[in-house]
Amino acid sequence: MLTILNISQNHYVRGGSDRYFFTMGELLQKHGHRVIPFTAANPNNEPTEWEQYFPRAADFENPKPIDLLRFLYSRDAVKSIQRLLNNTDVDMAHFHIYYGKLTASILGHLKKAGIPLIQTLHEYKLTCPVYSHLSNDEICEDCEGKHFWRAVPKRCNRGSLARTALSVTESYVSRFLGSVDKFDHFISVSHFLRKKMIQYGIPEEKISTVHNFTDVSHITPNFSVGEYVLYFGRVHRSKGILTLIEAAAPLKQVPLYIVGDGEAMPEVQQIVEQNGCEHIHLLGFKQGDELQELILNSICTVLPSEWYENCPMSVLESFAYGKPVIGADIGGIPELIEDSVDGFLVPSAGTEALRDKLLWMFEHKAEAAEMGKAGRKKMETEFNADIHYEKIMKVYQKFL
Repeated sequence: MLTILNISQNHYVRGGSDRYFFTMGELLQKHGHRVIPFTAANPNNEPTEWEQYFPRAADFENPKPIDLLRFLYSRDAVKSIQRLLNNTDVDMAHFHIYYGKLTASILGHLKKAGIPLIQTLHEYKLTCPVYSHLSNDEICEDCEGKHFWRAVPKRCNRGSLARTALSVTESYVSRFLGSVDKFDHFISVSHFLRKKMIQYGIPEEKISTVHNFTDVSHITPNFSVGEYVLYFGRVHRSKGILTLIEAAAPLKQVPLYIVGDGEAMPEVQQIVEQNGCEHIHLLGFKQGDELQELILNSICTVLPSEWYENCPMSVLESFAYGKPVIGADIGGIPELIEDSVDGFLVPSAGTEALRDKLLWMFEHKAEAAEMGKAGRKKMETEFNADIHYEKIMKVYQKFL
């Protein structure tokens, strides 16, 4: 059995990639492998016997000049990884989102130790200095995967010149430290992301697609007819939230529940109040059992994204609970939803088409429930834990 170093920035769940970091670790342990987490130290971290090795990360709440340097190169992370390698034999290092807190400073030391390096790509870090191919909420590929300086005049990082300059500097520094060259292989979570990486210079043979998964063995689906349409995720323009509100506003008979929080929330609240949209319910951030109940009792869920989504966990989780999904035809979403079978695909930013499908789901609840069954079956046969484990091991075996 292997000893695998599972590397990410957080040892707590802040987003989808963190959730995957934990579930992948659990999956490997279930199959008898020894999994060692390596993340940044943080008071929110889940406890682990390995936390003694977790380095201090840059502080962006109250940054000092040293934190800007730590964001580019972390001496703490280098010392920690050396200490860990001195005390433990490692067969494989599997990276997730590690930059920013751990930085590419650790790559050379792992490589020197003869450890194969694999990274699961959850976003567009290798080809875009702000990781998203978004600039001021619009899709952007101006950097063409390597001319990162082009982001500076566009102020791609939250409209700030200073933030963007730091992101651009970090992109060049991490490239220099081996964020592409030192990795043996990349795993993309969607075919779309893989093609985008190849388009901008990542060698084709160096990257494979392995979609995310959800272990449905402990999830009981609900195939009964739901009462409302559900959006859950970040309340952000790039998620298509304003398009969704615009599409749903005239459909007074269709209850829409919005679960989540984010920078577009004040705008959403204003539109809902000004238009008297009492059928649109803003429920704020939910997780755990509360979120599970909301998914289970919905007619369907909706993901109207306007950016290059990769393999959104919200689609897989909806299917796992037996609910169909209305999704935008952008990024990796069409790889998950089969139109008119387990949900609908609508044009990204297409208000009218989205409105039509929201209404259809509400008026055809029995058919929606059947679609939910198809989604659950897809999870059991295509996106389950066993298939995922086989695909990951296939990648590992090439480098052992």
